[in-house]
Amino acid sequence: MNSPVPDQQDTLLIHTGRDPGAYAGYVNPPLFRGSTIIAESFEAWEKAKKTDNPYGNYGRFGSPTIRAFEAAIAELEGGYACQVFPSGLSACTHTLLALLKSGDHVLITDNVYGPTRSFADNMLGRLGIQVEYFDPKLGASIAALIRPQTRLIFLESPGSLSFEIADMPAIAKVAHASGVLVAVDNSWASPLYFKPFQHGADVSIQAATKYILGHSDALLGTVTCNKHAWEIFHPRAQMFGETAGPEDVSLALRGLRTLGVRLRQHWQSGVALAQAIKPHPAVSRVLHPALVDDPSHALWKRDFLGASGLFSFVLASEDQRVVSAFFGALKHFGIGLSWGGFESLALPVGKPKRSASSWPDQGTLIRIHAGLEAPEDLVADISDALDIAHRLAVSGEPARADRFNQWRAGSQSDHRLESPSEPLSRLRV
Repeated sequence: MNSPVPDQQDTLLIHTGRDPGAYAGYVNPPLFRGSTIIAESFEAWEKAKKTDNPYGNYGRFGSPTIRAFEAAIAELEGGYACQVFPSGLSACTHTLLALLKSGDHVLITDNVYGPTRSFADNMLGRLGIQVEYFDPKLGASIAALIRPQTRLIFLESPGSLSFEIADMPAIAKVAHASGVLVAVDNSWASPLYFKPFQHGADVSIQAATKYILGHSDALLGTVTCNKHAWEIFHPRAQMFGETAGPEDVSLALRGLRTLGVRLRQHWQSGVALAQAIKPHPAVSRVLHPALVDDPSHALWKRDFLGASGLFSFVLASEDQRVVSAFFGALKHFGIGLSWGGFESLALPVGKPKRSASSWPDQGTLIRIHAGLEAPEDLVADISDALDIAHRLAVSGEPARADRFNQWRAGSQSDHRLESPSEPLSRLRV
């Protein structure tokens, strides 16, 4: 079945995971807290048993609040079933642990989320699992890396630092021909803008902390599987006893209702920012797959329904004074980890770690998340900061940046940013 177009998905977002008739007409699924669940009778206790878990009638295995959220994510992604975890990293690591065993070989994309790479490097080898990284641009050529012991190909598409998009249909085709499962970290696009199961994925991972929650006030992760992968993943993942708190899940259900509206502005603002800074002399490269000259643009246009507010650029300097001047001049961008919330963020990355592919750029990689502030203000803010960084890089005189910071501290309340000269409607892809 084809996915609904983005505007039609707004209707699905409002109604999925809701059953007012089951809860006295309340429009939101109630927040169920608890551990012990009392059976009405011995027969009811016996009926609640599951083949893979005879003691499943317990709060650790889900509540109506949690099941409502899991059902909503599975429906949005087009998968068979979903399990929620207390963080995005937990979702990634439990996917690896559930689908791999000692003696197995796993192929992991070289642009994978840093903490996932750290877990693979420091934990999987201790369990006797062989880890091999591959160039994210490999496509069908990954067939040459598949061994008899290969059990899983783990993707992040696009990578959340360097934004290469994997040719998932090509990778999935050769993987499935060898009986290999394909998992993808789909956090950048969210369940709205990429439908992994339509492109060959067996498992889709979301850092629900990001766009699904949308307000930077909780941590959650989800793993959605097709039926075949679910039968392998679910009984093993449950053995770890990972449980998400009902308050956090309730916040995620609330965030889902506005996901479509928020993502459209994140998308618009991200593209506006990327296009505005691209010609700046302080910028050597912009990494955003929605830009027409990006190396991954053709794959993005073919497979994705939209973009988010996350992208990177390379500041054309490694001088820490220049990097500091850039960050010191920003007014609307905080320096912080995560993304997907209402606030704009800028993160100094430096150079991403690579082992199977080379990083081509000199300078400092900076990741940007375009929040929900007025796009014109964000464009003006980052342009001003780049101007200051460029002047320092050219002149070597830090006084200008220092004077700017003093001026900013004294006049922030009444400073009015100018709008970009090009209308935002013309900046959209």
